[in-house]
Amino acid sequence: MLTMSMGMRQSFGLFVNPVTQDLGITVADFTLAIALQNLTWGLSQPLIGAIADRLGCRMMTILGSFLYAAGLGVTMVATGPIALWIGLGVMVGLALACTGLSLALAASARAVSSLKRSVTLGTISAFGSIGTFIAAPLAQGMINSDGWLFAMVGFLGLCAVMIPAAFFTGAGDQVFKDKIGDGQNIDASVNMSLREVLLEAWEHKGYVTMAVAYFVCGLQLIFITAHLPVYLELCGQSPALGAQALAVIGGFNAVGCYVLGWLGGKFPKQILLGGVYILRSSFIVVYFLLPATPITTLIFAAVMGFLWLGVAPLVTGLVSQIFGLKNMATLTGIAFLCHQTGSFIGAWGAGLLFDAMGNYDLAWQIGVLVGITAGLFQVFMNDEPTPRIGGAVKV
Repeated sequence: MLTMSMGMRQSFGLFVNPVTQDLGITVADFTLAIALQNLTWGLSQPLIGAIADRLGCRMMTILGSFLYAAGLGVTMVATGPIALWIGLGVMVGLALACTGLSLALAASARAVSSLKRSVTLGTISAFGSIGTFIAAPLAQGMINSDGWLFAMVGFLGLCAVMIPAAFFTGAGDQVFKDKIGDGQNIDASVNMSLREVLLEAWEHKGYVTMAVAYFVCGLQLIFITAHLPVYLELCGQSPALGAQALAVIGGFNAVGCYVLGWLGGKFPKQILLGGVYILRSSFIVVYFLLPATPITTLIFAAVMGFLWLGVAPLVTGLVSQIFGLKNMATLTGIAFLCHQTGSFIGAWGAGLLFDAMGNYDLAWQIGVLVGITAGLFQVFMNDEPTPRIGGAVKV
């Protein structure tokens, strides 16, 4: 499910030119749809997570798969920007909240033991990266041969694959119920109200620290994906180098997700998270101080790719460690909202700084400063389980 969902999401940039030319709209109209998609995804994730925690992940993942297809359908019949904003923006954004990382990792965490949880979450995250290597070539080939509408039909086929996968993703709900039925003490949060869940999270300063650091994570990553191609052109490099760099990021991301998930089962997750933020910041400094060449760019892309989405299994693992399994979709959803807020500010803020100064110097310097600061706070966060979880038996 995650492979198809994230693969399509990461390939929508291929549709910019054919869609804008066919519909007679501006590039800004199309990119606003992508912006709305990300904003809707972030804003709706805590609510979608809360519903999944109470009614089960299966219902939401299946609903999200159908909603994904419906959003693509609305996009296909669009004659102007409004339908594009509704279909590709709002509807697909809601679908991603149901079929993206947060619910996929929450459902998976409930289905495995605590000993296998971290490496399982890393493996699941890695498959989200692999989707790009399926959806992007499929879309590009169909666009070249028969146009963007035919490529959207191909994506509808991927949605059809998602539906049975979404059904089996929800199997974690039953495993969780079976553990409770067998008398295994998962945690004491089964009957907590949403207000109690949120209050407990707010009072745990370690969780607050992690969520704020996740904001910085989103800010750094979107700066690279949104602005690295522009920076390379300013440095006189071929536009193709930007595309190659993003592909390298995707490939190494799959490896990094698995490795960091595996390490999360052996070492303190908060130290690994803080180390990722500090290492990212350090390599950003090195890259932007050196001349931008194909070799330095691809090495930078490989390192950043390795440190990319591997934070997701670590964040999810920390949430389950601190609060237990029952409300983890809600709490990871809130953390992801912080991440997406950082992405919004990183994309927009770096653009504003570039327009004002004509370069990215201040933008990357701010990104490095907040990254190192967030990393240090993350390393020393409180990762102790809440008193409610402290006496629970791990399963």
